[in-house]
Amino acid sequence: MKSELRKQVLQEMKALPREQKQAIDQALTERLLQHPFYQDAKVIATYLSFPHEFQTQRLIEQALKDGKKVLIPKTYPKGRMDFVVYHPQQLVRTSFGLLEPQGDLEVVDASQIDLIHVPGLTFSTDGYRIGYGGGYYDRYLEQFSGHTLSTVYPCQVQDFIPENHDIPVEEVLIDEGNL
Repeated sequence: MKSELRKQVLQEMKALPREQKQAIDQALTERLLQHPFYQDAKVIATYLSFPHEFQTQRLIEQALKDGKKVLIPKTYPKGRMDFVVYHPQQLVRTSFGLLEPQGDLEVVDASQIDLIHVPGLTFSTDGYRIGYGGGYYDRYLEQFSGHTLSTVYPCQVQDFIPENHDIPVEEVLIDEGNL
């Protein structure tokens, strides 16, 4: 069931016309930057996007300009993940084609993070998510007490029954304006 939904949503995301996707990315970035969670945060964790996902580059650049500390995930085997300080010169492309930090990384403890911008493939309106299947975020969010939010394309909003280990994000920003 989950894998079917993953496949379907991934196809829809990849099929979004480029101009439309850029318009949605821009609208969602604006909403995120104006959100109180963002404005009150000193330390923000986000992710480096796949091409089909919401593009985080502008968020990262703006957060740095706003004097915030920006963190990105570093993943390890067995579903473990840390958030480390973003330094563009430390990024190396992985076998998945995703950029990931390498080298002498500065890990920041979960207790120091004000906001995590959470990726995922599918979201319910009440914040439950289906990710890529690694379980990294569900494990991490279990012991995280700061704010969480996600930026979501309309095609990513689906009805599904969450599993008991699923941790919902606090808020889901959906762009309705560019449909």
